[in-house]
Amino acid sequence: FRRKKDAEELSCGFEVYMTPEEADNLEEGAKLHLKYTMNGKLDVKVEYMFDEEKQETEVSFDSIPAVFPTPVGVFSFTKNDSVPPLEEDMNLVAYVNSPTDVTESYVENLSVEPTSKTTTIAAISLQNTVKQRGIDFINCLVDFYNLDANDEKNEVAQKSAEFIDERIGIINRELGTAETELADFKQRSGLTDLTSDARLALEESSKYEQQLTENATQLRLVESLRNYVNNPKNANEVIPANVGLQDQNLGSIINQYNTMLIERKRLLRTSSENNPAVININTGIESMRHNVQTTVNSVLRGLQIAQSNLERQARKFEGRISSAPQQEKEFLTISRQQEIKATLYIMLLQKREENAITLASTANNGRIIKAALPSKKPVSPKKMVVMLVALVLGMGIPVGLIYLKDLLKYKIENAEDVEKITDVPILGELPLSKKPEKGAIVVQENQNGMMEEAFRGLRTNMLFMLGASQKVVLFTSTQPGEGKSFIAGNTAVSLAYMGKKVVIVGLDIRKPGLNKVFNLSHRTEGITNYLADPEHTNLFDMIQHSDVSPNLDILPGGPIPPNPTELMARTVLEDAIEKLKERYDYIILDTAPIAIVTDTAIASRVADMCVYVCRADVTPKLGYQYINVLRDQKKFDKLATVINSIDLNSRKSSYGYKYGYGYGHKYGYGYVAETCGKKD
Repeated sequence: FRRKKDAEELSCGFEVYMTPEEADNLEEGAKLHLKYTMNGKLDVKVEYMFDEEKQETEVSFDSIPAVFPTPVGVFSFTKNDSVPPLEEDMNLVAYVNSPTDVTESYVENLSVEPTSKTTTIAAISLQNTVKQRGIDFINCLVDFYNLDANDEKNEVAQKSAEFIDERIGIINRELGTAETELADFKQRSGLTDLTSDARLALEESSKYEQQLTENATQLRLVESLRNYVNNPKNANEVIPANVGLQDQNLGSIINQYNTMLIERKRLLRTSSENNPAVININTGIESMRHNVQTTVNSVLRGLQIAQSNLERQARKFEGRISSAPQQEKEFLTISRQQEIKATLYIMLLQKREENAITLASTANNGRIIKAALPSKKPVSPKKMVVMLVALVLGMGIPVGLIYLKDLLKYKIENAEDVEKITDVPILGELPLSKKPEKGAIVVQENQNGMMEEAFRGLRTNMLFMLGASQKVVLFTSTQPGEGKSFIAGNTAVSLAYMGKKVVIVGLDIRKPGLNKVFNLSHRTEGITNYLADPEHTNLFDMIQHSDVSPNLDILPGGPIPPNPTELMARTVLEDAIEKLKERYDYIILDTAPIAIVTDTAIASRVADMCVYVCRADVTPKLGYQYINVLRDQKKFDKLATVINSIDLNSRKSSYGYKYGYGYGHKYGYGYVAETCGKKD
């Protein structure tokens, strides 16, 4: 383990070891926190995964070497004597990973590509976080490549050397025995030279004896080769080839057989026995082995026949010297055996030297043309790619957040949201402001405040849509709490300030709210009294005069009936509206939310125009789509919408003012609680 300090690489003085077999069983590797002190003490904390759970084990050693057994294996700590003593305590972190995982990691980051299609030069590159480690890895990879290739090429020569050494040992013993017998015979018989006649016969016989010797040598070599080939233990081993065989055909077949065996071993390094390529080459090897056995047997029979012929010729000359003394005959016999052994021994020594030269002269398959060098600049991460990704993220994240924010907005916020949902005309946008001390009337006479101007704009657009004879305007909404009663009341006040006679009718008879809007004293009489009993009720007795303007009257809802829908469906409602038209210029109807109850849809028959109220940050977009149903079904002769409580302090507003309106007490209905926002 090493660490960096002041640009100098310092060794920590000890090594951590785990057997490859144990390391291969690690689930996610092991992390070791080490503290090595100057006095040789070592504190160890190991973090590892065991049974899919993270485990931690701590231990301290007074000295090293030391052994630390854990459920995942044994960690050994040994001292590195080549490192000088520490000058300070060292805190280190070591990692022990599976060799298989490390190998796969290096393979993923290793690239071997040809420099061109016309050369045999390959460019090897490795991506690694440590420059020197990458250089060492590539150099070792080339060395192991050459070593493996040389082992393949030398396999036949190694087998031949083993065979030759074995035969030399045997022949050496036989030659020693023959020479000893020859020396003993000469000493015992006092034999010095042959007679002239015997010498002549011997010279003729020697020619055949020489041939017999050479043939016998080949015969014994082929017999040994046959025994080697027929031995089942050597079924998948290369056959010694360079042993002095004179039959070129046999040598060629053996070389072909050895080549196929080497190719099979190469395939098995990267595949299994079931690989189609291995199966095919196994078939070829079996066929070629049969050819080798057949050829060996054929050559052996040929040598045996030649041996018989040579022996027959040799016997002719032996007859000529049969009259020689018995001692000389024995001498010739012993001398012949000694000569055969000596010739075979010399030939084997020569072949051993030739084979040794072959082993020594093996050249590397690969040659390093350019030494491994680290890149001057990091190859990963690429600066331009990182900058481009950062730029894309820098632009994309805000856009994505804005888009996501829009997706998560399910309530109407401004006129833009309304225009996306419907094409119904927008009469106006009312800002959010403080609630008045009493009631909910914010429009003041002869004032030019923002609320007055907003309602003047609403009034102007509404009158523009109404015809000359159209007087009845109905105000409704999607749900309670959207401010329809507030807008209806202030619109009525704005019309009254024009000098028009206006009456506002509380047709939200399920939960009347005009009393709160106009801060009226509680009275039980209202429109429901007239609708329930028109014969005994005077409509105009139910009307209250407003203290806001002498031109404005209020017809409250009255007591809550048990049958509101049935009352709204009676024709007496039309009669009431007609009577009001005779006395008033405009009639404002404050009705129930049309998307919740049917009362408003029933009352639509008496209205000339419907103003559909929505409220910013309250009205859901999905619910507001009901306005399109009213438009498509043509429930009203004229249909428009108005947006309430726009927050002008936020950028959601289309106004440029810095103040607005809102009110914060409950103006709700019995079926849904209505709450309006309060803004100071």
